[in-house]
Amino acid sequence: MFDSLSSRFSATFSSLRSRGKISKDDIESMSGQIRQALLESDVALEVVDSFVLDIKEKAIDAIASMQAGTNQANAIFEIVNASLVEILGGQARRVRFSKNPPTVIMLAGLQGAGKTTLAGKLAKFYADQGNTPLLVASDLQRPNAVTQLQVVGASIAVPVFAPEPGNGVGDPVKVAKAGIEFAKAKQYNMVIVDTAGRLGVDADLMKQASDIRDAVAPDEILFVVDAMMGQDAVRTSQAFLTGVGFDGVVLTKLDGDARGGAALSIASITKRPIMFASTGEKISDFDIFYPDRMASRILGMGDVATLAEAAKKAFDGDTSAKLEAKFASGEDFTLEDFLDQLSAMSKMGSMSKLLGMLPGAGAMRKEIENFDEGEIVRTRAIVESMTPSERRDPKTLNGSRRARIAVGSGRRVSEVNTLLERFSAAQKMMKQVRQTGMPAGMGAPAMAPPKNQAKPKKRSKSGNPAKRALEES
Repeated sequence: MFDSLSSRFSATFSSLRSRGKISKDDIESMSGQIRQALLESDVALEVVDSFVLDIKEKAIDAIASMQAGTNQANAIFEIVNASLVEILGGQARRVRFSKNPPTVIMLAGLQGAGKTTLAGKLAKFYADQGNTPLLVASDLQRPNAVTQLQVVGASIAVPVFAPEPGNGVGDPVKVAKAGIEFAKAKQYNMVIVDTAGRLGVDADLMKQASDIRDAVAPDEILFVVDAMMGQDAVRTSQAFLTGVGFDGVVLTKLDGDARGGAALSIASITKRPIMFASTGEKISDFDIFYPDRMASRILGMGDVATLAEAAKKAFDGDTSAKLEAKFASGEDFTLEDFLDQLSAMSKMGSMSKLLGMLPGAGAMRKEIENFDEGEIVRTRAIVESMTPSERRDPKTLNGSRRARIAVGSGRRVSEVNTLLERFSAAQKMMKQVRQTGMPAGMGAPAMAPPKNQAKPKKRSKSGNPAKRALEES
């Protein structure tokens, strides 16, 4: 979503770094470029003006107080980064749990923002942390909304309280209130209330939402907004803040190709933090919103922290420990180990998203967009078509065996050969790292003498003890 904005920021700072000593005019030019980039990304005008004025004043003060030889461009970069984190909300905020369970979370927002799917994602997120959430179907207006929530709940093994069929039948306020009582009786420690939306803000929507709020006294009201709405997202959030009130924002469809102005505007204008972000269609494509990590992505520095967390979740601890032990003991990395790694990578989600979290990913945007997600599936098919003994010892893979594997995986023999060649190269690199501490081509070979270099001849030692002692000293 922020690819275009990230590219503009990167170009601006690249130009700034090439100047060496930075003048006030350079800062004026940089501020103008950033302002233009933010406006083109649909960021609200008042947010843009405040942001640009803030970084301009701080940057001018910074260069005036810097000593000669200081890296001025980096200092200004840090100022922009800090200001960007600030308008995104400052720090990540978690849900405030009630001292007397259940903790009640009410979802509000327009129809089409993705509240029902978001309810399931939120429930799964907290269920994975050991909580016992209950979903309450209080959207009795939208066709099949109750059925959709039931399907979502069944897919994540979270119960759904749905006494009414919906489709215009039933009282949503009574359902919400009964859901809380049911949760208390069954000792659920969290209740997530899915409410109805409208295609636009109107009096009926606000009345129903405020009535549910008054009936259930939620610990958190989360405003769910489509991140692709642009300027409308800001206007809608202000209307909900006035009519119902909310404690935090959840951005959905953050993986879309819109310009992303909503994310940079809502927190600043409403003074309410963005608490969660939905980044895809899968239930697992959901996490806490970290302003510093999002700022890092926008400025082209990647998001290594989120990438590391995804890897930690995907890679089984026992498998990782076993692989580390093998590496330390000098055992070869086998195709069975490789298959374990491929399985873990599949759990991490889209490779394009993961590659996009790497620092400098903006410069490889086209390559990342064109990355073939099916490559991992095809590679797994080839490895899984081998016998366990063949995976442990790829040297046994002669021509006939490779042909059999190609048929079994539905691939060509040339693809099998290419995979084995790359795997062999990876094995050699791992051996090099184990022996020298760095891969080949990084300076390790230079530590060893050239193959054809003649060894220096040993000097004969004097037979005179006194003379020999002098020579040795």
